[in-house]
Amino acid sequence: MGDEFDRYYIKIRTILGIDTKTIYEELTEALGSDAPSDRTVRRWAPRFREGKEDVDDDPRSGRPISVFTDENIERVQHVIEDDPHCTYDDIIAETSLTRGTIERIIHDGLKMRKVTSRWVAHQLNDNQKRERLRICRQSLEKFRNGTWKLCDVVTGDET
Repeated sequence: MGDEFDRYYIKIRTILGIDTKTIYEELTEALGSDAPSDRTVRRWAPRFREGKEDVDDDPRSGRPISVFTDENIERVQHVIEDDPHCTYDDIIAETSLTRGTIERIIHDGLKMRKVTSRWVAHQLNDNQKRERLRICRQSLEKFRNGTWKLCDVVTGDET
């Protein structure tokens, strides 16, 4: 059961003139550990006695609970795709999101990390894994044949 159902029960019992202690005991008996607290019942009952109709929380001012949305993830992804060398400050300037939000989106949402000042995926995709395996086998074969040279090794990122 959700908060809304608990509040409807509190509302109906309050309209019937039942005291808050009894309402709390009934909810606790029926719902056990899922019951709302005594404080919650004591907070909502007077509101309903005063004529409050809806059971929703009052609107609150301030920052939204979460800015970890698909739209924001996409915005950050576009900034990184446009410039893989961008910094947090660059992303903040483009998106107007906080540093903490951007960090969470990059690491948890996009599964990326900064490597040699470039954003790359945490994990390689299947094609990248196959290509690495092919190159390693080719290098191992050259080493076994005695044709391998250190100058044959080129390092770099996935691009």
